[in-house]
Amino acid sequence: MDKVQVLVATMNQKDHSLLQKMNIHSDVLVGNQCDENKIEHFIYGNNKASYYSFAEKGVGLNRNNLLMRATGDICLFADDDMRYVDDYVNVVKETFRKCPDADVIVFNLIEKVPERYIIRKCARVRFYNYLRYGTARIAVRTKRIREEGIFFHLCYGGGTEHCHGEDNLFLTECLRHGLKIYAMPVYIAELLEDRESTWNRKYDDSYLKDQGCLYYAISKKIWKLLCFQDAIRHTKLYHMPAICAYKKMTKKGQNKDKNEIC
Repeated sequence: MDKVQVLVATMNQKDHSLLQKMNIHSDVLVGNQCDENKIEHFIYGNNKASYYSFAEKGVGLNRNNLLMRATGDICLFADDDMRYVDDYVNVVKETFRKCPDADVIVFNLIEKVPERYIIRKCARVRFYNYLRYGTARIAVRTKRIREEGIFFHLCYGGGTEHCHGEDNLFLTECLRHGLKIYAMPVYIAELLEDRESTWNRKYDDSYLKDQGCLYYAISKKIWKLLCFQDAIRHTKLYHMPAICAYKKMTKKGQNKDKNEIC
């Protein structure tokens, strides 16, 4: 029977209380970026728990540290502002059982004020609709990810040069390697919304610049087209005309140089 394991990316944890807060009922690995280097292994409930505390920054690096040490057949990527539903282990197992060919499954998250895309029916995730999903709602078959050598980009996400996008690039690689991704109308956790995100939620020039860099990393051939469709769709969100947002995302020289470095 498949073993479910949660991989939690967090910062500055001083004790193990996060496990209770998140309602963990499975094996769990916690990546704790802080000011010390320490590894702890212990039993939590009837499950194995490990804390990997490292003096470093970058959410992609944090998730990679956990992914390379994962032992679960199915791994759930998590943030520290989530609380899993009581029966999440069985829910995840049953969902994979219903989708036997799925390598990756995207779930729903409970929000008091919904901001994320809500999955309302089972559907394949393709290149034309995958950018709407974030890491904290994703479960993967660990073996398939490892077979294809898929990890998180180190230059994108909180604590890095580019404030967001590591989740988009992870799913990009999954699709490029032919993994089958499904979106399922199943809720596995609630967002507690008790802390601010580590990346800048203001849709300012810096965000738009990073958005352009992200699209360049996704596809050097059609990145400007991706910027254009983004600017058109998010005019109200960016509070500026689409042409202005597009120019900020594609400002000459800013994207190519940065992405070649990363």
